[in-house]
Amino acid sequence: MLLEYVSLVGGLVALIVAGDILVRGSVGIAKRLGIPNLVIGLTIVAFGTSAPELFISLGAGLDGAGGLAIGNVVGSNIANVLLVLGMPALIAATPCGEDGATRNSVFMVFVSVVFIGLCYLSPIGFFAGLVLLALLGVFLFDSVMATRRHRKDKAACCGDDDELEEVEGVPETMWLAGLYILLGLLGLPLGAHFTIEGATEIAKSWGVSDAVIGLTVVALGTSLPELATSVMAAIRQQGAVAIGNVIGSNIFNLLAIIGITSVIVPLHVPAQIISFDVWVMLGCAVLLLALARCRVCLGKITGALLCLAYGLYTFMVYSLNTPI
Repeated sequence: MLLEYVSLVGGLVALIVAGDILVRGSVGIAKRLGIPNLVIGLTIVAFGTSAPELFISLGAGLDGAGGLAIGNVVGSNIANVLLVLGMPALIAATPCGEDGATRNSVFMVFVSVVFIGLCYLSPIGFFAGLVLLALLGVFLFDSVMATRRHRKDKAACCGDDDELEEVEGVPETMWLAGLYILLGLLGLPLGAHFTIEGATEIAKSWGVSDAVIGLTVVALGTSLPELATSVMAAIRQQGAVAIGNVIGSNIFNLLAIIGITSVIVPLHVPAQIISFDVWVMLGCAVLLLALARCRVCLGKITGALLCLAYGLYTFMVYSLNTPI
């Protein structure tokens, strides 16, 4: 079994590195083209950090492991709220009252409800995928329009100063940014392949389903880019970045990843995910909406409680799905 564990860990490392390179290259090109920082964060960075989930779910779907594909997305959304918000709060205060957070959180709850409804119509097929992609288009359009309004208000108030801030680690030339994107796109499917191979074999040896491995091991691994981004933001005293990162990634996970994958291959939703995990995911979405609506500033105690809740969820997943 050593080879399977090496395959899983090595695949996850490749996904994290490739996803980071893809994000850096995408942001570099966006900056060269003058795309605003808010649009970059809500779209390019959110999609880039969700790219590992996309390649994992698409690869799993094509391999007939629909439970791994769905479990990866549902588990990642749960980890994003409980762990990706919880851990940075242990380092520094994480404000949840960022402008636009409430509106986008409402949309996140809405798409979570739509996704749960589609799960009950399993398999999630071509037309369901089109619905999710259409909602993704609505989200992107709203993000662009909100950004334009923000920039117009800022120009009217403070003058027309739209120069983008420098971003650490972003390539400074178009050709280097393009090389980053190419390397990221090559590394992601390679990492996804080894992760799926290792995860499915480990699931068989543990006596649990591929859905359980997707909900926990793979979901946590593919959430590491979001976790790393949020932790570094907390270390740099920019904790407000965390909630935007989580909201954007969760929306992309449901709309882009499930949407793209289901358009290509139907996804069968395991009964165990429908009966328990999707409701935990919805509860996490509602919790995030409440935090944003009440403009809560997460501290060390709240962060510890969120991390503890994620540990409890993981324990319950294995307890409910491991044969006695």
